[in-house]
Amino acid sequence: MATFTEVATLVPTLRDRGDACASLTQAQNAVVAMTDAEVIAVLREANEALQHIEQLRLIAVGVIATRSHRDAGHSGTAQKGGHRNAASLVQKITGSSKADASRQVRVGEAMLGGETDPLLLDAQHPDATDKTPQDADATWRPLDWREPLRAARRDGRISTTQFDVIERGLGEPPSVGAAGGDQGRRDADDHIRAAWAQAAEELVAEASERTAEELAAAARAIRDLLDPDGAEQRFLDRYEKRSFRRWIDQDGVRRASIAYDDHGATLVDTLINAALRPRRGGPRFVDSEEQAKAKALSDDPRTNEQLQYDLIIDLLRAGALADARDVFGTRQAGVRLVQVVDDDGARVGYAEDGLGAVPDAMIDQHICDSGIVPVRVDACGNPLDVGREQRLFTPRQRIALALRDGGCRWAGCDRPASYCESHHIDEWHRDGGRTDIDRGILLCRFHHMELHHGGWRITRDGRADFQLHDPGGEVRPLRPRGFLSYAWGALGPPPLRFRPAIA
Repeated sequence: MATFTEVATLVPTLRDRGDACASLTQAQNAVVAMTDAEVIAVLREANEALQHIEQLRLIAVGVIATRSHRDAGHSGTAQKGGHRNAASLVQKITGSSKADASRQVRVGEAMLGGETDPLLLDAQHPDATDKTPQDADATWRPLDWREPLRAARRDGRISTTQFDVIERGLGEPPSVGAAGGDQGRRDADDHIRAAWAQAAEELVAEASERTAEELAAAARAIRDLLDPDGAEQRFLDRYEKRSFRRWIDQDGVRRASIAYDDHGATLVDTLINAALRPRRGGPRFVDSEEQAKAKALSDDPRTNEQLQYDLIIDLLRAGALADARDVFGTRQAGVRLVQVVDDDGARVGYAEDGLGAVPDAMIDQHICDSGIVPVRVDACGNPLDVGREQRLFTPRQRIALALRDGGCRWAGCDRPASYCESHHIDEWHRDGGRTDIDRGILLCRFHHMELHHGGWRITRDGRADFQLHDPGGEVRPLRPRGFLSYAWGALGPPPLRFRPAIA
């Protein structure tokens, strides 16, 4: 095993301090004495070193997983060591959780080219005697849509976790039964897989600016946009799994477990967000009455979990006769669905805060209940300007900003639109700024305050991407969310918007 001194040489900021970091204790004391910039440098450099080690570990895990498939029986690599499967062996060696070990196995297999190279891997097994790869022309193999993910993982653009959430979120593309079929079916299948590969590339480009949770949600939503028939079935499957279960634990506490369908989950999220917004960093610009209620809620000694429980009980108690103002104040809760209708009549729907695709039937039902608010926009979701008639953005403009931005646009932030404030990139007084949609951007309360008080600023050239300038002068683009880029067609129409005509 490598000594700590050998490991420390992989981190330049520690290596430059020589013998001062010869042991873990000395390194700890040195890091504690460093400036913020140096500590961040140590973190980045250590992470880069870990990336290389992780690559080797994934290769080993992938080979073990390939040699431990169920059809290997008791002669599999993991099974020979007394383990049920590869994940169990990896968990034992690494000390990781079962979920993390399973993730390593999935990514390890995928990194080896799981769907394209199994025969080659079997043939290269030292114990193989009668396994040889078949002629490449004898068996058709589908286009490998995971290659953009592998390339990004190899060069460190995405982590193992990001690889896993993107791959699992996109899932397997629908097949047209091309294996053993004619060339037309094969071409159609490759076209579908090319769409998945393009989606993977776009999500890789988003990865540095997004949390793993947001990447996973975006991947699932993009999959539903690419495969609307599959999205409808997945929606119905989740609806069939809805349940509410109650039991009494050993201490006599009555407990419950809920499995939501999509609409029910969105409704509950919206209710809780509306009621607890002041506690969770919601918009500050409210009238005096709402400010008083927000302060009272912030000062409430109950935990967020207790407040959520009391809210649900109050709603159940009040039932259909509840006065929404008594519960939510002026910001009455409601689920807002967005539907994009293009010139061809194609319709795409998603929940504004959740950014999850929803089927047409659910949107039609929602329209019957709530009606619609039409908003005319260009192909990239940019609404028309409305001028400088007033200081604050109107409710209609707020809707338009939510459609275009989907939530806080700050790099790496996943706060939904309902938690955001509208920021004028041109100051109202200083720059004579206009209250125009293309000069406004959604920011959560934290990042809005950070912008105004931390020396940051946002600029935009026409209708190009917004640019974030940090106090040190570095500029980075504030890219739109990957899912919205597909929904609005800013990346061109999703490659799979048809079903191949196959006899």
